[in-house]
Amino acid sequence: MARKEFIRLMESNVLALDKLAERLRKEPLDSGIYPKNQMTVLVRLHMGGRARLKEIARRELVPTPNLCATFRKLERDGMVTRTIDENDRRNTWYECTAAGAKLAEKALDGFRNALTRMFENITPDDEAALTSALKTMNSILVKMELKNA
Repeated sequence: MARKEFIRLMESNVLALDKLAERLRKEPLDSGIYPKNQMTVLVRLHMGGRARLKEIARRELVPTPNLCATFRKLERDGMVTRTIDENDRRNTWYECTAAGAKLAEKALDGFRNALTRMFENITPDDEAALTSALKTMNSILVKMELKNA
Protein backbone atom coordinates (compact mmCIF):
# COMPACT_ATOMS: atom_id res chain seq x y z
CA MET A 1 0.00 0.00 0.00
CA ALA A 2 2.87 2.40 0.78
CA ARG A 3 4.26 1.93 -2.73
CA LYS A 4 0.93 2.90 -4.32
CA GLU A 5 0.77 6.05 -2.20
CA PHE A 6 4.37 6.86 -3.15
CA ILE A 7 3.56 6.45 -6.86
CA ARG A 8 0.44 8.65 -6.57
CA LEU A 9 2.41 11.34 -4.74
CA MET A 10 5.22 11.22 -7.32
CA GLU A 11 2.66 11.50 -10.12
CA SER A 12 1.02 14.46 -8.42
CA ASN A 13 4.37 16.16 -7.82
CA VAL A 14 5.54 15.59 -11.39
CA LEU A 15 2.35 17.25 -12.65
CA ALA A 16 2.69 20.14 -10.19
CA LEU A 17 6.35 20.66 -11.14
CA ASP A 18 5.40 20.52 -14.82
CA LYS A 19 2.87 23.32 -14.28
CA LEU A 20 5.49 25.32 -12.43
CA ALA A 21 8.00 24.73 -15.23
CA GLU A 22 5.43 25.84 -17.80
CA ARG A 23 4.96 29.12 -15.92
CA LEU A 24 8.74 29.57 -15.84
CA ARG A 25 9.01 28.87 -19.59
CA LYS A 26 6.64 31.78 -20.20
CA GLU A 27 8.95 34.17 -18.35
CA PRO A 28 10.93 36.47 -20.66
CA LEU A 29 14.59 35.56 -21.01
CA ASP A 30 16.83 38.54 -21.51
CA SER A 31 19.83 37.12 -23.31
CA GLY A 32 20.30 39.90 -25.75
CA ILE A 33 20.84 38.16 -29.07
CA TYR A 34 19.94 34.50 -28.52
CA PRO A 35 16.50 32.93 -28.78
CA LYS A 36 15.19 31.09 -25.73
CA ASN A 37 15.89 27.60 -27.13
CA GLN A 38 19.58 28.45 -27.64
CA MET A 39 19.83 29.97 -24.18
CA THR A 40 18.26 26.86 -22.66
CA VAL A 41 20.91 24.69 -24.32
CA LEU A 42 23.68 27.03 -23.16
CA VAL A 43 22.41 27.13 -19.57
CA ARG A 44 22.00 23.36 -19.34
CA LEU A 45 25.46 22.85 -20.82
CA HIS A 46 26.88 25.29 -18.27
CA MET A 47 25.11 23.54 -15.40
CA GLY A 48 25.88 20.00 -16.54
CA GLY A 49 29.41 20.56 -17.79
CA ARG A 50 31.14 19.19 -20.85
CA ALA A 51 28.89 16.84 -22.85
CA ARG A 52 28.73 15.00 -26.15
CA LEU A 53 26.45 16.25 -28.87
CA LYS A 54 24.41 13.02 -28.84
CA GLU A 55 23.79 13.31 -25.09
CA ILE A 56 22.71 16.92 -25.38
CA ALA A 57 20.36 16.14 -28.27
CA ARG A 58 18.77 13.30 -26.30
CA ARG A 59 18.43 15.45 -23.16
CA GLU A 60 16.99 18.43 -25.04
CA LEU A 61 14.73 16.29 -27.25
CA VAL A 62 16.14 18.08 -30.27
CA PRO A 63 17.28 16.40 -33.49
CA THR A 64 21.08 16.43 -33.77
CA PRO A 65 21.10 18.53 -37.01
CA ASN A 66 19.06 21.27 -35.31
CA LEU A 67 21.40 21.22 -32.34
CA CYS A 68 24.40 21.47 -34.67
CA ALA A 69 23.02 24.73 -36.06
CA THR A 70 22.55 26.07 -32.52
CA PHE A 71 26.09 25.14 -31.56
CA ARG A 72 27.59 26.59 -34.75
CA LYS A 73 26.18 29.99 -33.79
CA LEU A 74 27.20 29.66 -30.13
CA GLU A 75 30.68 28.51 -31.14
CA ARG A 76 31.08 31.29 -33.70
CA ASP A 77 30.13 33.81 -31.00
CA GLY A 78 32.63 32.33 -28.52
CA MET A 79 30.02 30.93 -26.12
CA VAL A 80 31.02 27.27 -26.47
CA THR A 81 33.99 25.24 -27.63
CA ARG A 82 33.78 22.09 -29.69
CA THR A 83 36.25 19.22 -29.43
CA ILE A 84 36.41 16.00 -31.43
CA ASP A 85 36.68 12.94 -29.20
CA GLU A 86 40.17 11.49 -29.70
CA ASN A 87 38.97 7.98 -28.79
CA ASP A 88 35.97 8.03 -31.13
CA ARG A 89 36.12 10.69 -33.82
CA ARG A 90 32.37 10.30 -34.45
CA ASN A 91 31.73 12.01 -31.10
CA THR A 92 31.90 15.74 -30.54
CA TRP A 93 32.21 17.32 -27.10
CA TYR A 94 30.83 20.76 -26.26
CA GLU A 95 31.71 22.97 -23.31
CA CYS A 96 30.89 26.53 -22.25
CA THR A 97 33.61 29.14 -22.54
CA ALA A 98 34.04 31.79 -19.85
CA ALA A 99 31.86 34.13 -21.93
CA GLY A 100 29.22 31.40 -22.31
CA ALA A 101 29.28 30.71 -18.58
CA LYS A 102 28.84 34.42 -17.86
CA LEU A 103 25.83 34.64 -20.16
CA ALA A 104 24.38 31.41 -18.74
CA GLU A 105 24.73 32.79 -15.20
CA LYS A 106 22.90 35.95 -16.27
CA ALA A 107 20.04 33.78 -17.57
CA LEU A 108 20.10 31.71 -14.37
CA ASP A 109 19.80 34.91 -12.34
CA GLY A 110 16.64 35.71 -14.29
CA PHE A 111 15.35 32.19 -13.64
CA ARG A 112 16.07 32.53 -9.92
CA ASN A 113 14.32 35.91 -9.83
CA ALA A 114 11.26 34.36 -11.49
CA LEU A 115 11.25 31.55 -8.90
CA THR A 116 11.57 34.10 -6.11
CA ARG A 117 8.53 35.96 -7.44
CA MET A 118 6.54 32.72 -7.80
CA PHE A 119 7.16 31.73 -4.19
CA GLU A 120 7.18 35.16 -2.54
CA ASN A 121 3.79 34.66 -0.89
CA ILE A 122 4.36 31.32 0.82
CA THR A 123 4.71 31.32 4.58
CA PRO A 124 8.09 30.82 6.23
CA ASP A 125 6.85 27.50 7.62
CA ASP A 126 5.80 26.28 4.17
CA GLU A 127 9.12 27.42 2.73
CA ALA A 128 11.03 25.53 5.43
CA ALA A 129 8.90 22.40 4.86
CA LEU A 130 9.43 22.57 1.08
CA THR A 131 13.16 23.16 1.53
CA SER A 132 13.48 20.14 3.78
CA ALA A 133 11.44 17.94 1.43
CA LEU A 134 13.46 19.06 -1.60
CA LYS A 135 16.76 18.38 0.17
CA THR A 136 15.58 14.87 0.98
CA MET A 137 14.31 14.33 -2.56
CA ASN A 138 17.55 15.61 -4.11
CA SER A 139 19.63 13.37 -1.87
CA ILE A 140 17.64 10.29 -2.82
CA LEU A 141 17.66 11.14 -6.53
CA VAL A 142 21.44 11.61 -6.49
CA LYS A 143 21.81 8.18 -4.87
CA MET A 144 19.55 6.67 -7.54
CA GLU A 145 21.53 8.36 -10.30
CA LEU A 146 24.86 7.13 -8.91
CA LYS A 147 23.49 3.62 -8.50
CA ASN A 148 22.20 3.56 -12.09
CA ALA A 149 25.25 5.27 -13.65
